[in-house]
Amino acid sequence: MPDNTTRAKRDDSPEESRRSRLSRVFDEDAELYDRARPGYPARLYDDLAELAGIRAGSRVLEVGCGTGQATVPLAGRGCRVTAVEAGSRMAAVARRNLAGAGAAAVEVVTADFESWPLPQEPFDAVVSATAFHWIDPAVRVAKAAGALRPGGALAVVRSQHVRGGTEEFFVEVQRCYERFDPDTPPGLRPPPAADVDCSDHSQEVARSGRFGPTVFRRYEQDLTYTTAEYLDLLRTYSGHRALPEAARNGLLGCVAGLIDGGYGGRVTKRHLIELGVSHRR
Repeated sequence: MPDNTTRAKRDDSPEESRRSRLSRVFDEDAELYDRARPGYPARLYDDLAELAGIRAGSRVLEVGCGTGQATVPLAGRGCRVTAVEAGSRMAAVARRNLAGAGAAAVEVVTADFESWPLPQEPFDAVVSATAFHWIDPAVRVAKAAGALRPGGALAVVRSQHVRGGTEEFFVEVQRCYERFDPDTPPGLRPPPAADVDCSDHSQEVARSGRFGPTVFRRYEQDLTYTTAEYLDLLRTYSGHRALPEAARNGLLGCVAGLIDGGYGGRVTKRHLIELGVSHRR
């Protein structure tokens, strides 16, 4: 039956407070986020159909829809989507994008997922694309299970910068980060995709006792950016937006100078996108 759990009492630790604070910064410039953030590979939606059973007519709850990067493709495949987004500006852009795509069977709700009351009718799938890690860890898996029918699927998409693309740039650019962001570990490098460990998510899901094993699929995509496009992308990242203005401007200027001066005004970044699907017991 549906779980109408409200927001759990938050941990007051510095780590939890920082996570909560950073989760809100995306809404400051929803138009930039919509323009700069990439979508997801078409193969991911094919795998959602295979692994999660998501197809035309499926009732889908999307957690943290942003400006609709995954919502529009899901609606385009005929899913009936209820999308919950905490940021009012992000939700407004998502509604606009969905209207432009002619997606009639979608409702975008402006609310925190933690406190949003689940409807009585369960969903066939809960999908969260690059947003699940922002949800309160004390709530997210249990509430997702409560939203699902027995056998329904929790599908979580995560993304990470990995080694590849214009590799030398990402080695050199660390000097900019070490200069302007004191929290940057010295010598930080993007890991090879093969070294990225996804067990933290599967273990969290398993600990809940509400789901079967998690099945993963991975996709790598190289995206090329002009200097201006890459700076726009960086401006959508929570850690960059949280820097003091002077440090952020210094960092972006340093990055721009490196791309223009050493790489002909264009760099390629390799993204690892990971889909994890777990079925409710």
